[in-house]
Amino acid sequence: MTGAPAAAPALPTERGRCPFDPPPELGRLREEAPVSRLSYPDGLLGWLVTDHATARAVLTDARFSARQDLRYSPVRARPMPVIPPATPGIFLGMDPPEHTGYRRALAKLFSPQRVELLTPMIERVVDEHVEAVRRHGPPADLVAMLATPVPVVVSCTLLGMPPEDVPRVHEAAVLRDDFRLSEDERAVASERIYECARALVRAEPADGIVASLLAGGLTRTETTLIAYLLLITGQEPMANMLAYGVFALLCHPGQWAALREDPALAGGAVDELLRYLTVAQHGTVRTALTDVELGGHLIRAGEPVTVSLAAANRDPAWYPDPDTLDITRRPRGHLAFSHGVHHCLGYELARTQLRVCYRALAAAFPALRLAVAPEEVPLRHDRDAYGVYELPVSW
Repeated sequence: MTGAPAAAPALPTERGRCPFDPPPELGRLREEAPVSRLSYPDGLLGWLVTDHATARAVLTDARFSARQDLRYSPVRARPMPVIPPATPGIFLGMDPPEHTGYRRALAKLFSPQRVELLTPMIERVVDEHVEAVRRHGPPADLVAMLATPVPVVVSCTLLGMPPEDVPRVHEAAVLRDDFRLSEDERAVASERIYECARALVRAEPADGIVASLLAGGLTRTETTLIAYLLLITGQEPMANMLAYGVFALLCHPGQWAALREDPALAGGAVDELLRYLTVAQHGTVRTALTDVELGGHLIRAGEPVTVSLAAANRDPAWYPDPDTLDITRRPRGHLAFSHGVHHCLGYELARTQLRVCYRALAAAFPALRLAVAPEEVPLRHDRDAYGVYELPVSW
């Protein structure tokens, strides 16, 4: 096993000319040193994993923790030296067995069977917003008119929120998701979303996820925090992926034409776009609970490991010609939704929304095209979830 050098580079974040490719340095590391040392903004020395096989190994190994109090960001210093454990309800910052109970309570509400029953509602929401784009006429910004509102409406509906309250969540989500605003402005927007979640729980809706969680014995505090988490995690990544995926398709006209001519390709197109784009550009972090041997290196207890999902999803050892977008590909085992016990709970719901949106756009606007040059589309370099701030289109 190798020892630790005295210094190490920071996470590569500088992208090349193509807006869809991860930083080239990640690819070099994947080929030359798939497990390599990484400097964190806190001054801590940790590790970076860039190949698919090792990424899966870390994400399924219980010796690597996702606990909130042990989490380090590869791009931002901790807001305080000591982070408290996750509050009851914030299950994303917990390990089993605490994580397991919340996950079990939610799993049946996001099962493939449940999502299939929800598909007509999703289709109705998407059709309404696609029609609004049509009425608006070209040029139209797909981020503002489709990508942002659709997941907000779907998430609010699933939670059981009255339709008249949805615009408040939508308005706050737009502000929270705009890193061109000040930190204070975004914090106020987050608080508004939390207040909407708390008001919903206090109202004790008769149907929806909130009703199911309360009926299952969770406290109001736990249910409020879970509802808040679902509003946040169900909106931002979905909005990014929806618009970013359309951007990629329009920049690959052969792929857009194939989807337009054969709507049945939409399901496969979703998984290929998830693999190819991997909006979680900074990856996901685990912290070693004990000493672990990984790829010929000794990971010491307490050291963080950043798993680059984007680099793993472009691993040529797993995907032939990985830097090519091919919507006929079947990208088995992609890590866009992470892997293991923390695999995204709403992955089937997300895939369904994306499939319905891409198919609806191809049917409604077969001549859809960018209204500006690709290099003029504003990219979200400043977020963990990569994407576009605006997507002006015409037809």
